Amino acid sequence: MLSEIKEKILAGGQATDDEIMSLADADPAEVREAAAAVSAAFVQPEFISCSIVNARSGKCSENCKWCAQSGHYQTGCHNYSIVDEDECMHVARYNAAKGIRMFSLVASGRKVSGEALDEMCRLLRRAKDETGIGTCASMGLLGREELQKLKDAGISRYHCNLETAPSHFGTLCTTHTIEDKLATIAIAHELGLQVCSGGIIGMGESRRQRCEFAVTLRRARPDSIPVNVLCPIPGTPLQDTKPLSDDEILDAIAILRLAHPRVEIRFAGGRQKMSRAGQIEAMRIGVNGGIVGDLLTTVGSTIDEDKELCKEAGRKF
Repeated sequence: MLSEIKEKILAGGQATDDEIMSLADADPAEVREAAAAVSAAFVQPEFISCSIVNARSGKCSENCKWCAQSGHYQTGCHNYSIVDEDECMHVARYNAAKGIRMFSLVASGRKVSGEALDEMCRLLRRAKDETGIGTCASMGLLGREELQKLKDAGISRYHCNLETAPSHFGTLCTTHTIEDKLATIAIAHELGLQVCSGGIIGMGESRRQRCEFAVTLRRARPDSIPVNVLCPIPGTPLQDTKPLSDDEILDAIAILRLAHPRVEIRFAGGRQKMSRAGQIEAMRIGVNGGIVGDLLTTVGSTIDEDKELCKEAGRKF
């Protein structure tokens, strides 16, 4: 079955949802090699980089069990209503000078609206106008009017993670649903925005649920899939979650590549938990981009470190 799935994809076709679900019972090493063949056929050698700024932090109304910024948990997260403009522009200029392609403002909360949204639109517009860097945004469950404002401010892509499989999501968050997320994503598509949508692995989901997640992401029609590996945050309900091994992370990436042969798959939060060899292997089997620099509430890798990693993996930064 797996060889047939691989050959179908290499011939330009797409695995069915049922075929992707069947990967839950396939040999992980064989799934990885199939993904490597698909990546070699369809993935460009460039490493597509982006950076993010935590534009609004903490005091979030949502009860996502993985998140340091949820107001439901005591995590010691730094709280502020909007990022300092000078700091924001410093990061935008620095990343543009380093050759980073995209710059995003990411805000905590169910959604950003009103004056806060207007201010973030102004910051995005200024960053793009003054540095030439591409811009995107992650500001929650927005409606058409809010997304249109962001588009008018110059963003080309909107980010909204599905996070995990529908069968698992409700055990991790009860204040919103995957369908709420898909509704926002649908509007973004209607407005002509690209979509970045992925999730977090290592939150207690099964291998079958990782396949279910890969299938459900097809409904989002993502241009980019960021893959986060859970960083258990003290104070959250997932603080004692057992970390994933390199092999488990690689298996999840391989499943995503087979489900989405031509989509950007990006390293995001938590990849520093992988060995260097594991990160290089991830680029062989499916990863062709990454969020670089510091992340939201955890520290990522530096841009220069990522350039060296890409060189070793045979990718162009």
